[in-house]
Order: sequence, then structure tokens, then C-alpha cells
Amino acid sequence: MVSLSALLRPLDRKLLRDLWRMRGQAAAIAAVAMCGIASFVTMRSGYEALLSTRDAYYEQYRFADVFATLKRAPESLLPAIRELPGVNEAEGRVVFDVSLDVPGLTEPASGRIVSLPREQGRGLNRPHLRSGRLPQRDSGNEVLVSEAFAAANALRPGSTLAAVINGRKETLRIVGIAISPEYINEMKGGGFPDNRRFGVLWMEREAVAAALDMRDSFNDLVLTLAPQAGGQAVIEKLDQLLAPWGSLGAYGRDEQLSHSFLEDELEQNKVTSTVVPAIFLGVVAFLTHNVLLRTTALQRAQIALLKSFGYSRAEVAAHYMKFALITILIGAALGIALGVWLGKGLAGLYANFYHFPQLEFSLSGFTLSTSLAVAFLTAGGGALLAVRKVLALQPAEAMRPESPARYTQGPLERLGLQRFMALPLRIVLRNLERRPLKAMMSVLGLSLAVALLVTGQFTFDALDEIIRLQFHVAQRDDVQLSFNQQRDASVGYSLAALPGVTRVETFHQAPVRLRHRHFTKKTVILGLPEKRELRLVLDEQERPVTLPRDGLVLGKRLAETLGARAGDRISVEFLDGERLVKPVPVAMIIDEPIGMFSYMDRNALARLQAVPPAASGAFLAVDAPQRETLYRRLKELPAVASVTLREATINSFLATVAENMKINTMVLVTFACVIAIGVVYNSARIGLSEHALELASLRILGFTRAEVGRMLLGEQALLTLAAIPLGCLLGYGLSALIAALLSQELFRIPLVVSTRTFLTSAAVVLAAAVVSGLLVWRKLQSLDLIEVLKTRE
Repeated sequence: MVSLSALLRPLDRKLLRDLWRMRGQAAAIAAVAMCGIASFVTMRSGYEALLSTRDAYYEQYRFADVFATLKRAPESLLPAIRELPGVNEAEGRVVFDVSLDVPGLTEPASGRIVSLPREQGRGLNRPHLRSGRLPQRDSGNEVLVSEAFAAANALRPGSTLAAVINGRKETLRIVGIAISPEYINEMKGGGFPDNRRFGVLWMEREAVAAALDMRDSFNDLVLTLAPQAGGQAVIEKLDQLLAPWGSLGAYGRDEQLSHSFLEDELEQNKVTSTVVPAIFLGVVAFLTHNVLLRTTALQRAQIALLKSFGYSRAEVAAHYMKFALITILIGAALGIALGVWLGKGLAGLYANFYHFPQLEFSLSGFTLSTSLAVAFLTAGGGALLAVRKVLALQPAEAMRPESPARYTQGPLERLGLQRFMALPLRIVLRNLERRPLKAMMSVLGLSLAVALLVTGQFTFDALDEIIRLQFHVAQRDDVQLSFNQQRDASVGYSLAALPGVTRVETFHQAPVRLRHRHFTKKTVILGLPEKRELRLVLDEQERPVTLPRDGLVLGKRLAETLGARAGDRISVEFLDGERLVKPVPVAMIIDEPIGMFSYMDRNALARLQAVPPAASGAFLAVDAPQRETLYRRLKELPAVASVTLREATINSFLATVAENMKINTMVLVTFACVIAIGVVYNSARIGLSEHALELASLRILGFTRAEVGRMLLGEQALLTLAAIPLGCLLGYGLSALIAALLSQELFRIPLVVSTRTFLTSAAVVLAAAVVSGLLVWRKLQSLDLIEVLKTRE
């Protein structure tokens, strides 16, 4: 029987022996490649699943392209809207917010009631029925409830809710559970999803119109655009047409809350599926280069013999390239399998968070081919850089050992410091002095491991900083109220009489369109009282800002969007009341982690609008023992449209943005630990290979195994210690890059890296160095002195 070895070419048999002899180093490279491929497959597949599911959902259920909210307009206006150039289909709806009393929920909840199309199964933003049935025509109290709200409150068809509608308390009966492309994320205002306390309800059109006395009228408009139509041109014409009817300004899909939140997630995935795998694969190239560089240096004579026996440079190069490609192929196969497993878990998380009819993970041919191609190109590049120098040598020259290093006095000897050091330490320092490039490359590899660990943990620091600054320093209220219409500023005295309320600060929100040069942004100006404690505006040193009497304070993100700086004058177009347009100076720009806000003194805002001071809502400080009593009272107030609890907002933030980022960060930190171990182990093994002859000679001269081990591992310890500060610096730079790339309109990631993160990263790399050192120590103990001394250098 012919053996397998006899069937292989000589170079292939040599390749198998090299792979087995260097199996530890090959395994470390494969593990790092596995992490890089797994991160790419997971994040890219999650991106593709979200993108394809979103597009199919939008198309099937006719998600609108343009939205507008107004006071009240007659349905007779719809034909004129449909005749606007670029408009494909337009639908008028009745939409309003209500206060809800949910069974089993102590706190007040709020809901958004949306009218259903008169013809079932038609219209825009159609709900998808999950269970139950649609409300019947002429049924005054039947509703569909959004899936997330129903799940959070254990609601099902047949359950009932109490709602304050137009000043009257009504009992609503749930007949079905639904989702809608308009509320993939069920968001209220500019906050985060709070499925426990905010939900969407759909009612039959006539029932909604009757409750609000809006028969033959609408207060919400959605429309789709014709192919190739210019969205901005349609919005401008629509604003002119709707201006007499109290329009708050039309806006495109890109500003629709749910879509914008999902777009931010897609952008994050696109960034992380590019940046993070690139870092891992860069380390793969570095490790491959280092391993093969030393291997080809050790095998100079073997390469010369192969070339003298007739093997071409291409064949010899292919032999070493195979070593890299086989190693990477193993890592890629494991990485794809791990990426598929993690991708399915990520799809499950998305399915719980984003509400689609169906969301499934699938591995596309593009993702598979790209991951393999990038991995092989990375490994091939690292291998090619390593072997090209030796392959360029003529066989006769390669047969000779490398020229010995020229030993001269180093800095230690010139300064006379060697007499203060033990011999093993002097040997270690001399080795580092005489091969500075190699030492720098080793330090760089180790510092990359530290940098990845810092970057992975930085997200936790950023989230802690957002919560501390936004929800504990700037926002100190316990409860925020929004009224169903503007009230007189004196409403604060009535609120102060409610049970448990210890302080009241009313505020006024004015919907505006800000313009500066050719930039424009639809937002709100928050008018705050002069004396306030519950809602502070902070400067960069976290000091409370006194709002100017005639100027505007802009958040940094909003100022960047408008291209405005302090001292510039911007145009403020009010979207309610007399729709005044006023120039206002930018008094100050502040940096806030969440939202795109602008602030004014409340009295200054009233003067600018030429109206008496008014209140859109209020911030309340509440005595904790009386909160439940207050909540029961708030549920009965017809003037209150919605109630927001600060603690609930924090929990909502943690359950949405923070939870998703923490999961991604945990995976990244785990992968970074693998890199740390891989880099340290490879560095130590390369050091053992380089110094094997020297260490064996020292053993023959009488040095003990412990002394020889300290010389080898001492060098690795110094390299590791030198790499930690550089890695911390690189990690800070990577964190700054990630913060810039992942910051969104809804929230900005602050660049905050704690001492704990630096210390933890250093500790992980030191632990990896200890583990790798123990593995190399075992190898050192089994070092065959005779065999090593036979080796020609």
C-alpha cells in the first residue's frame, strides 16, 4: 500500500512538517484570523439582514416618503396635494396623543392614536396584523395595539385600556396586535423607545374623527413620491400649500424618527463591519510576517538547497505562501462558522428590538467571498513581505549563515551602567539594543493588543459618562409633563399643589426651522425659566449656563449641522402661530451627548414670538413616598398629553442603545483578548527561536535553566512593559476614531477613557504574557541542547 507521504511532493511534505513543528504559532495566527473573519461575518450579515428586511417591509406596506403635521385641514385639500408635481399618492389621517391608564402599571402611560384607512388593506404605512382582527367599521372603542407595547404590558386581544380623549375618559377594547413600518421603533418625540409606557394604537377612521370632532378633516399627512421626484422640491411646495392650516413643516423620510433610528443602526454596522475586522486582519498580517520572516531566516540554507536543486523562486515562494494560506484557511473556516452562530444571535436581538414581520439571518455570497478574499490577501501580503528578501539571494550566498552582528559598546557600556546590573539583565538589554527594529516590531504588535482592549472597553466608559452627565447632572427632574396644548405660564402654581410635588419648572417648546447660509434644520427651541434647578444647560466644564436675554444657545451637533459658530446670526422661522421669521444671534455653543437641542430664555422666546409667556410642559421634582399618589392623579388630568419619568428614560436608554453597544463590546473585548494572547505567544516563541543557540550555549557554560529562562522571558517582559503605554496611546486614538464614526444625530459618544479601562487592558495583556511565558517555559525545559548546537546559524 502506498503511503500518503509518498503521494505528496517533497515541498508539501516539508510544509506539513513545518506546520506541525510550528503548530502553536500557526494556531495563534488562525485564532486571530478567526476573530477577524467572525467579526466581519457577524456585523456584515446583521447589516444585510436589516437592510433587506427593511426595504421589503417598506415596499410591501407602503411606507411614506414625506410626512407633515398640522392643526386641521379639510379633506377637500387632498386633491390639490395629489396634483403637486412629484406626488404619487397622498393620504390624510387623524393622529393625536393621549394619556393611558394601563392595567397593572402604576405610572401613567401615553399612546399615539392613528386612524386607519377607510378601505381595509389599502393606504400608506399600513399596519401588519400579528394577532386578532382589525377594528370593525362604526365600532367606537375598538383598537389595534402595537406589538412592543402589548408585550411589555401583557396585553392581548380582549384586554382593555383607559384613555383620556379630548378631555373625556374612554375605555378602549383591544381587538388585535399589530406592527407598522412607521413604528419599527416605537419612539415618542426625540427620546428613546419605552415600550412599557408608550405605545401606538390604531382606530377606525370615523371613530377617531368623531372623538376629536374632525369629520371630513385631517391633522396628519403622509405621501409617497413619484420615481425620480425631488423630495425637497415637493416639501417646499407642500409647505406653501399647508401653511394656512397650521402646518408644523413637512419633512422627508430621513427625519422620521423610527427610520432615522434604524438608519443610525445600519450606519453603525457598516462602520464596525469595516473598521474592527480591518484591525484584526492587520494583526494577522503582522503575525504572519513575523513568523515567516524568522522561519525563512532560520531556513536560509534549506532555501538555498531547494533553489540549487532546480526549484524556482516562485515554487519556493509558493511553499511559504501555502503555510500562511493554510493557517488562514483554518482560521477563516472557524471564523465563518463562529460568525454565522453570532449572526443568528444578532438577528434574534434585532428581531426583539426592531419590529418586522420577519427577520432572518442569511449568509450572502458577497459576505462569504469578501471575508475569504480579504483574509487571503492579508495573509499573502504578510507572507510575501517576509520571504522576498531571502528569495532574492543567490544559492551560494544563502548557503552561508547571516553575517554575525557587529558588537560594539552600547549606551549601557558608554554610560558605565552595566556594573550596576545583573548579568541576565545586561544580556537582555544588549539584545534589545542591537536589534532595535525587531524590538520595535514586537512592541508594536503587543501595543495593538492593548489598543484593542482599550477600544473595546471605552464604550462602557462612554455610556457611563452619558448617563452621568445627561441624566444626573443636566436633568434632575423626576417627572416631565407635556400638555395637549399650550397653557398659561401660571399653570405651574396648579401643578405645585399636586401631591408629592416639591418643585415645578415650566418650559415652552417652539417648533422652528433654523436656517444659516444654505443649511437648514427643523427642530424645537426649548424656552427655560431664568431660575431653574431641574433642567440645567451646561458648558464644557459642566458649569450651569445662564441663558442670554436675546440670544440662542445651540448644541454642538446642531451647530455643526447648520455650519454656525458663536456670534453668527441665524434665521429662526416659527412653525406655529403667526409663523414669524426672525434673525437671532448665536450666543453660545454647548456640547451635549444626547439630541440636537437649542435653548433660549423663556421670556426672550416669548418676546421673539410676540406672545405672552406660555408653557408646553413642566419638569417636576417629586417626593419619593408620594409618587404613586401623584401618578394616579396625573392619569386623571385631561390637560396632560404625556408623562415621562427620568428613571424610565435611563432604563429605556440602557435597554436600547446601551444594551446593543454592550453586547458588541463584549464580543470585541473577547476577540481582543484572543489577539493579546496570540501576539504575546508568537513574540515569545519567535524570541525562543532566535536565541535558542545562545541559550543552549549558556546552559553548556553552566547557567541554570532558571537563569536562562529569566534571560528569555525577561526580554519578553521588557517588551510587554514597553508596549503597554504605547498601546494605551493607540487605544485612545482608536477610541477617538470609533467615537467620531459611531456618533449619531440622536446621541454623541463622548471620548472618555477611564483609568480602570487602561489598567484592565494592561492587566489582560500582562496575564496573556504570563500564560504565554509559561508555555514557552515548558518548551525551554525540553530544549535539546545537542540538537540546537548542531543547528547552523
